[in-house]
Amino acid sequence: MQRTAAPEGRGPVRYGPHAPAQGLPVLPELAAVLAAAAGRAETEPPGGSPELREAACGYWRRRGLRSRPDHVAAACGAQPLLSALIGAHGGDVLMPRPCPAPWTPQARLLGWPAFHVPTPAECGGVPDPYALLETVRRVRAEGGDPRLLLLSVVDDPTATVAPPETVREACEAAVGEGLHIISDETWRDTLHRPHDTMLLSPAEMAPDDVTVLTDLAGALTPAAWPVAVARFPDTEQGEARRARTLDILAALGAVVATPVAYAAAHALGEPGPVVERMRRAAAVHARVAAAAHHEVLISGALARPPQAGRHLYADLGPLRARLAERDVSDSMELEEYLTGRLGVPVPGGHRFGDELGALRVRLATAPLLGTTPEQQLETLNSPAPLELPHVAGALRILGSAFGELR
Repeated sequence: MQRTAAPEGRGPVRYGPHAPAQGLPVLPELAAVLAAAAGRAETEPPGGSPELREAACGYWRRRGLRSRPDHVAAACGAQPLLSALIGAHGGDVLMPRPCPAPWTPQARLLGWPAFHVPTPAECGGVPDPYALLETVRRVRAEGGDPRLLLLSVVDDPTATVAPPETVREACEAAVGEGLHIISDETWRDTLHRPHDTMLLSPAEMAPDDVTVLTDLAGALTPAAWPVAVARFPDTEQGEARRARTLDILAALGAVVATPVAYAAAHALGEPGPVVERMRRAAAVHARVAAAAHHEVLISGALARPPQAGRHLYADLGPLRARLAERDVSDSMELEEYLTGRLGVPVPGGHRFGDELGALRVRLATAPLLGTTPEQQLETLNSPAPLELPHVAGALRILGSAFGELR
């Protein structure tokens, strides 16, 4: 079995909830909290202040996960926090294929092999349990030391939500093989149909074997204010891993900026304006994602129906012959072609652990909401966002780019 490494591509394409793509303007209430704390001279301790960690506990309790502040750690963004978590556990890392773009490079940077496991047909983010067991056995047979499984029940890049039964089977397989699970739940508050979608955290199924990671940029805070939190199991091992994680965060200097910590604690408390913004944002991204999904499908390309988040994962394999006429034969070339055609970053599937030869890309819905804060707010507040000229125009460009490949 070969160690997996995503090709670097032909140029930098940044990605994730902290990417510099268009987003919604900062919520005025959060901006006011940040501004009020701007004059504070004290720094946050590694792992976050008691106030920030208590706010995170309240957030998780409202979602059915009992937490205590001494089982929580915060950092200045998901990437340094995940690096600290991987470093604290050690061992080979398993992750689904495709997976969030930073995961493979982070494991590789720390010197640990990363192995991708196929996902079931109905969703991404969670490995197929039988494929997971087979991968663990092969890695061990080749002298590897698999210890950690990364997964995301609400997935970036595929915008799908894993069914509870799939999550349960994957967790049982992982725990049975002695793997610890890191559950990235960054996008859990972005469900497109929250009343019709059942979401179950792995921490509800295997509380002693799951660490939960949440990047607040997924739904709660602006991407420019990096902050993420982790919830550790209430066990001796959990306490030891949290202590090692804090040591690594301290060594990296990966602390949350004090004004950002105040704003993050406020957002984690979920006051009315924050909850309303989350609801409206999820609803408008759902409308736009569904329209984009329609444009992709009528071109002959494939994509799972988006269920959450701000992305759409498209497979242009059925259009391979037409793409070959445009000198596009792999995902790096497809990334370059569609980025040029659409005028916004369209990262190829190779950045998410997919095979280079697979013609897959992740399409973001945020650029479809408008190019100015005024347009974005108009889209957010409109009862018919798809009828707005700037949204309709962006969808026409997307439809044209895919339609010419039919």
